[in-house]
Amino acid sequence: MAFDLDAYLARVGDDGSRAPTAATLDRLIAAHTQAIAFENLDPLFGAPPSLDLDDIAAKLVDRRRGGYCFEQNALFRAALDALGFRTTGLLARVVWGAAEDAPTPPLTHMLLRLDIDGEPWMADVGFGGQTPTAALRLVAGLEQATPHGLYRLNETEDGFRLELRLEPGRWAGLYRFTLEPRARADYEVSNWYSATHPSARFVSHLVAARTEGPLRHTLLNDQVSLRRPDGTVETRPIAGPRELAEVLDRVFGLTSPAPLDAIWARLPKA
Repeated sequence: MAFDLDAYLARVGDDGSRAPTAATLDRLIAAHTQAIAFENLDPLFGAPPSLDLDDIAAKLVDRRRGGYCFEQNALFRAALDALGFRTTGLLARVVWGAAEDAPTPPLTHMLLRLDIDGEPWMADVGFGGQTPTAALRLVAGLEQATPHGLYRLNETEDGFRLELRLEPGRWAGLYRFTLEPRARADYEVSNWYSATHPSARFVSHLVAARTEGPLRHTLLNDQVSLRRPDGTVETRPIAGPRELAEVLDRVFGLTSPAPLDAIWARLPKA
């Protein structure tokens, strides 16, 4: 089936210019991350997400669910391609939260490269609570402001390392990536690992994220957090599966595909 661009734009609430420009890209990233929550409910329920574009659109657009990086960025890429952008799918190794001397992680994150007026950019609407909410120029060493944080790219031996500033003088790595174009088969393998491997984070932890204007909402297992523009974070515990369902609905706009009691029982608790 042909991609329904109008349905996607209605889902994210965007009726602005459709010209394939950097301004359009930034506006769509902001709209997407506010309208479509990051979430991994399907892997937690033992159902690896389909990467068929029709299935992704049915889930994220028609049923108004969210998804994780392979779904989010595949949907976003389809919209960008329909608007006339030139996109390339990439894969990254996540280093967020890992020690500097940790073993090399697998390729488990999808992001996009775009070429706009001869300049290379990157876009990513699927990195949860650290998602850059604006496009970033593929330029090493340049500190780049977004509505929800300051980012920079450091050059590595074979590509780039994306970093987020946590506070003045303190940066944290998010992921490393090369500019090698990736095929559908690469994403299928990475998706299967991320949704089924016993050591994969999304098999054992509940994660959700969504922006709301200048605010960023995040969920990790039984803790829901709100980050404000001044950097302050308010975190509160969730008491049980009933309250979890309420938080998913009220904060993230999500309805669980099944009762949450069994999921709640095996989530790590703070």
